[in-house]
Amino acid sequence: MQTLRAPTRQIRAAYDAETITVSQAYDPHIAEPAVAAQTFVPPFKRGRMTWIKPSFLWMMYRCGWAAKPGQTRVLAVAITRAGFEWALAHSCGSTPAAGEDYSAWQRRMAASPVRIQWDPERDLRLNRLDHRSIQIGLGPEAVDRYVNDWITAITDVTETARSIAKHLAQGDIDAARTLLPAERPYPLEAAAAANIGATAPMP
Repeated sequence: MQTLRAPTRQIRAAYDAETITVSQAYDPHIAEPAVAAQTFVPPFKRGRMTWIKPSFLWMMYRCGWAAKPGQTRVLAVAITRAGFEWALAHSCGSTPAAGEDYSAWQRRMAASPVRIQWDPERDLRLNRLDHRSIQIGLGPEAVDRYVNDWITAITDVTETARSIAKHLAQGDIDAARTLLPAERPYPLEAAAAANIGATAPMP
């Protein structure tokens, strides 16, 4: 039986009827207060762009299974789907769209509170795959919405990340795979898919 290839640009995430889970990784001095408050509080800085990632494995690639300096605590952040979709609707790609004038793209980017970037997805060994994973950069206006309105729960999943890494080091792929979050294609309307440059709207 032939395995279907994933669309080149497709959002895959853990989600339910109301929320979608994104990943972030921080130093403990930011992560611990966030878990305690169930949202981001100082010393988290709202004025900086904050990148959220629906793909758990892309976050693991970025933070090295919670081993890289400044990224030793991995957080699973549940946010409202309404907020997530607001971010997509108010986004601009980090590079010009196909055929877009560079100056027009710069003006559009300056007016957009959210950045979209598509980076190569990763497999369980963190090897690069052919299809892409979405990264969403929230500027100050969007960060305020994220912190104040969108977040419904923050869970520290650092030990899960480290357990997966331990299983992989021991060659137990099946045990590692069972600990991964259940991610699936996220449904998008045609207009939202076109705005973020997704390959096609999900059914």
